[in-house]
Formats: sequence, C-alpha cells, structure tokens
Amino acid sequence: MSSTNAAGRTDRDFMPKLRRAAPVEAEAYTNFSSTVMSRTDGTVPPKYRELIAIGVALTTQCRMCLESHTVAAKKAGASEEEIAETAFVAAALRAGAAYTHGFAAMRCFDEAGH
Repeated sequence: MSSTNAAGRTDRDFMPKLRRAAPVEAEAYTNFSSTVMSRTDGTVPPKYRELIAIGVALTTQCRMCLESHTVAAKKAGASEEEIAETAFVAAALRAGAAYTHGFAAMRCFDEAGH
C-alpha cells in the first residue's frame, strides 16, 4: 500500500534511512509503539487494540498503518464484519468532525462582520 517511485522503491524502503537519520527518536518510537500494541496483559485485549488502530489509521489516512494493523487484527481474531464496522465507526466520526467544525465556520463567519 505504500507509494512506489520510478525506480520501483516503496516508501517502506526508506525506513532505514529515516531510522539512521534520527536513531534516538526512532528507537524511542519503536519501543513505545511495540509496548502499546504488543501488550497482552492489559485491560484492552489485543484484538480491540488493533481495531482501534484501524479506526485511527482510517481517520488519519495512514495506508501503511491500515495495512499492518488490519493484518494484525485478523491474526488477533478480528472478523471481516468487525473490520467493516470499524470502518463505518471511523467514517461516522470523521463526518461528525466535519459537522462540528461547521459550527466553528459559522462562528468565524459571524465574527467576520459585514
């Protein structure tokens, strides 16, 4: 799902370059993400963690996150129906955000005067 350049290299092919350029930050991110997503002793079970991650990936439109977390959710026992419902929950929230930002647009319009 990542973009491919003219040389046939994908975005993921550049991960080592990013990690080399900021090794401390990359290691901290990897440790944090791994701890959060691989925890099996938490209150939120792994399948739900992955479904949440899918919902976030859909709203942030991160294709690589969507790909990896959908695969992980399936491995954690999520069904096709759960993935589909997660997509619609994300869609409803994204639409809701546009609706409520409309309130701000109306305030800005009102405050702009004539």
